[in-house]
Amino acid sequence: MLILQSVVGLGLLIGLCWAFSENRQSISFSIIIKSLALQIVFALILLTLPASKQLFVVLNDGIAILQAATKEGTTFIFGYLGGGELPFEETLPGGGFVLAFQAMPLVIVISVVAAILMYFKILPLIMRGFSFVLEKTLEIGGALGLAISANAFLGMVESPLLIKPYLTSLNRGELFAVMCAGMATIAGTMLALEASMIQDVVPDAIGHLISCSLITLPAVVYISHLLVPDGDPVTTGDQEIDKGADSVMEAITIGTSNGLQLFLNIIAMVIVIVALVYLTNALLGILPDIAGSAITLERILGVIMAPLTMMMGIPWAEAFITGQLMGTKVVLTEFIAYVRFGQIPAEELSEKTRIIMTYALCGFANFVSLGIMITGLVTMVPTRRAEILELGGKSIIAGTIATCTTATIVGIIISF
Repeated sequence: MLILQSVVGLGLLIGLCWAFSENRQSISFSIIIKSLALQIVFALILLTLPASKQLFVVLNDGIAILQAATKEGTTFIFGYLGGGELPFEETLPGGGFVLAFQAMPLVIVISVVAAILMYFKILPLIMRGFSFVLEKTLEIGGALGLAISANAFLGMVESPLLIKPYLTSLNRGELFAVMCAGMATIAGTMLALEASMIQDVVPDAIGHLISCSLITLPAVVYISHLLVPDGDPVTTGDQEIDKGADSVMEAITIGTSNGLQLFLNIIAMVIVIVALVYLTNALLGILPDIAGSAITLERILGVIMAPLTMMMGIPWAEAFITGQLMGTKVVLTEFIAYVRFGQIPAEELSEKTRIIMTYALCGFANFVSLGIMITGLVTMVPTRRAEILELGGKSIIAGTIATCTTATIVGIIISF
């Protein structure tokens, strides 16, 4: 029965995207079919052939080198605040993690790496390789393919940085797909930390989180295409792009300066978004309590999202609990949602539900991340500010749905 519920739910999720499409006449159903098929293939391979995860682990290890290099710099400057050894015992899980000094400086390093790759004309070469493969399979361009693929390892700002010279030439649908990818996946920086939050209730949590981002990438293609289809030619990466600097040192200097501006803008936006959420909940707190608890934005979204979790194959008895987790993810970030998920007694949720929710929560589709992404993209390509702001709210919805399709497919597979 739950398998049928999941199949119907998957159809409804895709159908809703079609119903609210900007231009249904421009939808290419071959892109939808190919991308959905690839998502199912990825899920089957990663769930039924555990050894296949090793390739993804190797790729993730490559990103870990960048993270380790960044940590060396932040530790040298900020000490334990930047990720160095704590001079005290950590009593709260994750309490030693300082977002501004440990995760965000990676933006600066990625900016410099991208500038160097552009100077040596390596980035355009990589783009042409992606173009050749992806135009023949999923019918998307190399610029978009690289940005989407990078989201399996990097964050919603670091990934677009890799194709910064191409951002002005992306068509509307491609720009939205880049934003959707940022909302639908999590960065490698967060994998181990978030897996540790739920390892007591979800066996092989790190394996599931590693698999989730990869399985979700094809979903990004068809969900974003359904909502914002675009008939313009794809951005292949074949265009001649200025290398941006006259020497390696100049590339490093420019990359550092651009990355620093991005870093500061992101921090400011996060502060504002978190403050606004707090103010909203404070205003809602004026209303009478319901069921012994104050009304909050996440509780409201929890009620709204209960039917969404049912579409993923979760029984009604567990829908409200899981809906609240989804609401927490959207309002307070997926990290807080995973913390609360790990605190739920194991007997309150079935094993299948716990696995489905591991995938459903695995994405940056929340208000804080949206603020980070919008700030980052507007800083990188200010000429498209209005378009980015217009597509921002829709990207949270698209990212959430893309992740939920992965959770639904996984729920179907583990039922057999």
